[in-house]
This record gives sequence, C-alpha cells and structure tokens, in this order.
Amino acid sequence: MAIYIIMAVVAYAIGSINFSVIFSRKFAGFDVREKGSGNAGTTNMLRSVGKMAAVVTLLCDILKGIVAILIAYILTKFVKDIRGDILVQVSAIAVVIGHTFPIFFEFRGGKGVATSLGVLLLINWQIGLVCLVFALILMALTRMVSLGSVSAAILYPVLVICQVGPQYFLVPGNYIIFSILLAAIVLFNHRANIKRMLEGTENRISFSKKEK
Repeated sequence: MAIYIIMAVVAYAIGSINFSVIFSRKFAGFDVREKGSGNAGTTNMLRSVGKMAAVVTLLCDILKGIVAILIAYILTKFVKDIRGDILVQVSAIAVVIGHTFPIFFEFRGGKGVATSLGVLLLINWQIGLVCLVFALILMALTRMVSLGSVSAAILYPVLVICQVGPQYFLVPGNYIIFSILLAAIVLFNHRANIKRMLEGTENRISFSKKEK
C-alpha cells in the first residue's frame, strides 16, 4: 500500500508544478490567473501572454503527465508484489489532480487537459492520438477550445469500452473505470464552460493574434 501512496504524492507534486503561472510571472510580469479567464492553462496563456508562451506551456503540461506515468512504469520493474496497472492509474489521476489543485500555487491550477493528454500518450498512444485529433478538429471548426476538450474527454472512455469490451466493466482496477474517472475530472473542471456552451455564450479563441 505504501508504494501507491508514495506514487500518488510524487505524481501530485509533479502535477502541482504549474508552468503557466511560472512562465507568466517570469516573462510577462504578472500571474496569468489574474488575467483573462483566470485559468492557469494554455488557452489563457494564449489570450493573455501570447502564442510562444502558450506553446511552451502546453508542451510542459503534457510532459508532466508523461513523466508521472514513466515513473510509475519504472517502479513496476523494480518493486515486487505491486499491481502495475493500479500504480499507473493512481499516478495518472494524481498528476491531473495536482495540475488542477497545485499545492505550490494556492490550489488554483488549470483544467487538466494537456496533462491528461500526456497520460494518455503513455498509457495508450493510439487512443490518445485519436482523442487529440478529434479535439483539434472541433477546435478548428468552432474556435472553442473547451468544446474540443470536453468532447475528447467524453470520447476517451467510449473508445476504451470499445477496445476492451463492456464485459470488463466490473473488474477491480480496470481501465474502463479509470478512463471514466479521468474524463469526469476534466468535465468537472470545465463545468463553467459547459454551462456557457449550453447558453451559447462560450468564448471563442482567436489564433491570429493575442487577446487581451
């Protein structure tokens, strides 16, 4: 049990390193959470700081998910008598929660999309790429990042169920339950966006210039 707790703490700490706050403070002279939507994520970095800062933030947030899962995979090779699948899933959930509620930044973080993508690319890169392409197409067509993110989150457990089969739904520690939990975190973090989308008032992103 100790190894799962340690992995959760390590992954949570990794997730808590909020690059959007760090980069906005260092290169723009303000906390990105005090601008635009108030969210500490890539979209608000694009609006408030600029394209380059947004791209670097996106890559770093993805890397957080990758690093957390890599550590879990490495531990499964050296620690005996552990469930590797559960350790990986604990790490994945913890790193996304850390990104959302970072202990180093007053528990005010991002919405976990980029970090979740890093997780998916390590756990199942095929499904991860499908979700990414699906999200990018929706974002390009609607200019709503939130719609792409929410739709990809919903698509993820659907693809997992199609891949492993619904008969495995009740297997302890199984991939389906994990995928639903991860999707639920992303959807919860986008609850305000979902409300605005239903009301037809959701913001649309401009990729041509920095928004103030």
